[in-house]
Amino acid sequence: MGAKCSPFFSLPSPMRLLAFETSTEACSVALHVDGQVIERFEVAPRRHAELSLPWAQALLDQAGVVKSQLDAIAVGRGPGAFTGVRLAIALGQGMALALDRPLIAISTLQALALRAPQDAGRIVAAIDARMGEVYAACYQRAGDVLEALDREVVAAPGAVQLADAQGAWHAVGTGFAAAEGELVNRFGAQLASVDAGALPRAADVAALAVAAYARGDRTSPELVEPAYLRNNVALTLEEQQAARAAKQG
Repeated sequence: MGAKCSPFFSLPSPMRLLAFETSTEACSVALHVDGQVIERFEVAPRRHAELSLPWAQALLDQAGVVKSQLDAIAVGRGPGAFTGVRLAIALGQGMALALDRPLIAISTLQALALRAPQDAGRIVAAIDARMGEVYAACYQRAGDVLEALDREVVAAPGAVQLADAQGAWHAVGTGFAAAEGELVNRFGAQLASVDAGALPRAADVAALAVAAYARGDRTSPELVEPAYLRNNVALTLEEQQAARAAKQG
C-alpha cells in the first residue's frame, strides 16, 4: 500500500520523527514532518526486515528530509511477535545511536488502541498471541490523551478482564478474532464496537511518540527494551506443540 496521511491525530509541530512498527504480521513505517504524517503499510508476513529500511528511505526522499534532520526515532516496542519486536528495536537503536537522537518506545497495544473510533472513550486492545493466548490492555481516551487503565497481559481469552465491568467498550485488534471470537462472546453487550481486523500502525506509533517527545519523555537508545510479556519467547517447536496439546486437553 502506498504512502498515506494518518487521519487520527493533530500532531504538534515543528518536529521530524521516523517511526517503525513491525510487531505483528503488518509492517509499517511512518514519517512525521511538522504536523503531517506519511506512512507505508502492508500486511507482509516475514518481509519486515526486507521492507522497513527501504520504506524509511522512500518516505524521507518523498518529504525531502535527510536523516540528520530527524529529531527522534520511534518504535513499537511490543508486545507482539518476537522477531518483529526485536527487529523494530534493533532498527530504532541503530538509527538513533548513529544520529545521536533519542529513541521513543511506544506500546504496540497503545498504538493499536488508536484504531478505535475517534469518539471511543474506553478501548480494549488485543492482539492474537498464538498458542491459544492474546496480548491485551485497556485504555481511556480523552481528546489526544490515551491513558492505560491496567497493565498489559498475555493470557488465554477466558482470563482477560475489562478494567471496569460497567459501561461500553470499543474493541480493536486480532485478539478478538482469536479462539473463534471468544473475547467477543465473553464481553458481549459491553462492546459498543468491534474491529477484529485492526493491526497496529507506525502512523499511530508516531502520534503517540510526538506527544511523548513534547512531554519530555525521551530515552537514550541503549536503554530501550522490548516488551515480550512471555517469559520464554523462543519456544521450540516441540514446546509449542506441547503447549497447544495441553490447552486443547
